[in-house]
Amino acid sequence: MAKFNNDNISPLTPRMGNIVTRFIGDLILKCIGWKVTGQLPNVEKIVIIGAPHTSNWDFVIAMASMLSVGLRFSWMMKKQAFFFPLGGLWKAMGGVPVERRGKTDIVAQMTNWFNSNETAWLGIMPEGTRRKVKQLRRGYLRIAYAANVPVFIIGLNGPTKEVVLDKIFELSGDMDADNAAIKAYLDSTFIGVRPELG
Repeated sequence: MAKFNNDNISPLTPRMGNIVTRFIGDLILKCIGWKVTGQLPNVEKIVIIGAPHTSNWDFVIAMASMLSVGLRFSWMMKKQAFFFPLGGLWKAMGGVPVERRGKTDIVAQMTNWFNSNETAWLGIMPEGTRRKVKQLRRGYLRIAYAANVPVFIIGLNGPTKEVVLDKIFELSGDMDADNAAIKAYLDSTFIGVRPELG
């Protein structure tokens, strides 16, 4: 797959940073031997899934890639973590506070979040752990279905050291079938940083 080209990025893509932060992201990736390939989709709202998640390095690689591409995506974090002075930092980095206590409905919270933003890209690690899993947690699909937004796959491929901006996965309307198909696709397409855990 071709190396990512910032010149081809869609005007709909939420952006952050500048030439300096993109340089920093590029430099980090170069130092650890990784690169970003593929292209981002031309959509205003989307759920992004990143997999396989097998190493603590995944976070460093993902953050460096985000800086390199200049992409602003959001991620969920428990509301209680947004206290002064860190709350402002989490929000600036894309954090979305969610209430996880009691019987609160995270899907409803995130659907409201999607509906209240003109552009909204939400990143989720669907495995929920660095250990090998037989199936993905379905929260990302419940949010995508409820908010009526597509699912975009970003793969970490350890052997080639690529962060692959892959594709929108066409949803069928059957959540269980989609979850199994996405897991099968990830397993057959990408190998994590620590293959024994992928």
